[in-house]
Amino acid sequence: MATASRKGFWAAVDERLGLSTLRYEVPEHAQGIAYSLGGVSLVGLIVLVGSGIWLAQFYDPMPEHVRASLLDLLSSVPAGFFLRNLHFWAANVVMVTVLLHLLRVIFTGSFKRPREANWLVGVALLAVTLGLVFTGSVLKWDQEAVEALGHNVEVAALLSGLGGWFSPQFAERVPLLSRLFIAHVSILPFALFGLLALHVLLIKLHGLAPNALANRTAVTGKTAGQPSHATFLEHLGAVSGYALVGLGVLIFLSLAVPAQLGPVPVEGIEVTKPWWPFLPLFALENWLGLGGLLYAGIVLFGVLVLLPWLDRSPLLHPLRRKGFLLFVALLTLLLVALGLYAKFTPGALHLS
Repeated sequence: MATASRKGFWAAVDERLGLSTLRYEVPEHAQGIAYSLGGVSLVGLIVLVGSGIWLAQFYDPMPEHVRASLLDLLSSVPAGFFLRNLHFWAANVVMVTVLLHLLRVIFTGSFKRPREANWLVGVALLAVTLGLVFTGSVLKWDQEAVEALGHNVEVAALLSGLGGWFSPQFAERVPLLSRLFIAHVSILPFALFGLLALHVLLIKLHGLAPNALANRTAVTGKTAGQPSHATFLEHLGAVSGYALVGLGVLIFLSLAVPAQLGPVPVEGIEVTKPWWPFLPLFALENWLGLGGLLYAGIVLFGVLVLLPWLDRSPLLHPLRRKGFLLFVALLTLLLVALGLYAKFTPGALHLS
């Protein structure tokens, strides 16, 4: 009787929510960690949103009040110290998984026809994620944050009218920090989840890309609707398993390695370096000035946008795409080398 009642309950739920539709088939290779990085990144974003909602309740985005609100958050707010650490480490982990996901997509040719549009959505997601990382790093309003914001204000000035939003004159009665807070908690998350919805819709339309390593003659194409040995629910189970491991790592880091709050900012000096995702651009800025920071970012995203048209062959196996992947590997190594150079060498003065 109890079993029949449970079946009746779940049947009623399924009738209204259509959960059984999630049992559609997906390629077997979707179960591996490499093809689950996007899902793990999404779980990390959910952790960021959950912790961020609580932290935002106690954050005062007025420059003269930020420090006091942060100190109060760390010392008096229930779970404030832990959740700030969790938010910080989740941002780091999401940034790592997003970049690994990007490299996996490139390595396996998952951006090829008919997935070019979804690749462009992915590039836009990367840009929005970096925007969230940047605005979040500024909100702590320590020396590093003030210097990072100063760099962006001067880079925006190079764009003339296009960079007007970063100008203090855009809304003279509202501090730029307050507008960055609004961007961080509303504008950018709205854009992020809108793009994510489109990203998932296009994945459902085309299916996951074929297994590039299955054989040397594997070619691009749709996998949606093709026979498989796994279902989407099983894929969700695999992603959940990987995400639980990641959550355990996040909790450990949050307890063992607290996020640092830097010194009270002093305007007019440059003594810090940016967060690690921006170090390669910082190195170029050292050599080329503020223009190097701007134009290197434009070139890098321009290359990402053009990738589907730089590698037009339908073949997916890495050994059939040696020249293209060599180019990607050299570009990746260059960015890593620039980041290490910026990390371990003295910075130059850039701000006027």
